[in-house]
Amino acid sequence: MRANGNRSLVHRRQAKKPAADWFGQFAATASSYVGSRWAFAAAISVIIVWAVAGPIYHYSDTWQLIINTGTTIVTFLMVFLIQNTQNRDARAINLKLDELIHAISTAQNEMIDIERLSDEELALLTRRYENIRKECMRRETKQSA
Repeated sequence: MRANGNRSLVHRRQAKKPAADWFGQFAATASSYVGSRWAFAAAISVIIVWAVAGPIYHYSDTWQLIINTGTTIVTFLMVFLIQNTQNRDARAINLKLDELIHAISTAQNEMIDIERLSDEELALLTRRYENIRKECMRRETKQSA
């Protein structure tokens, strides 16, 4: 019953996306299009047209500057789109994991929201779980023998 209540809340929020999140919506849509095979084919086509135009313009500095400027601008803008979509995806995955941890009664709730811990705290947790893994391996080896 609790899961259905959460699910309907999520669906209601998706139906009413705030206008303030225009960049997030734009970035998700743009990333979807730019990540398609058609966008890749268009990029290859632009390079082919540019290469074919080389002899016409005698491989001039302007001819080279066109592709350099174009690729620099596209790369610069794509960094922000990709980073935005990766941040949103990582946040969504972390929230899903937090919900799973919360839903499992035997899970350690201290693991919820650990992405906000300092590097030192994460290193401490890493060592803790490495020790747990080593202990499990030791027990498994002992039982096999």
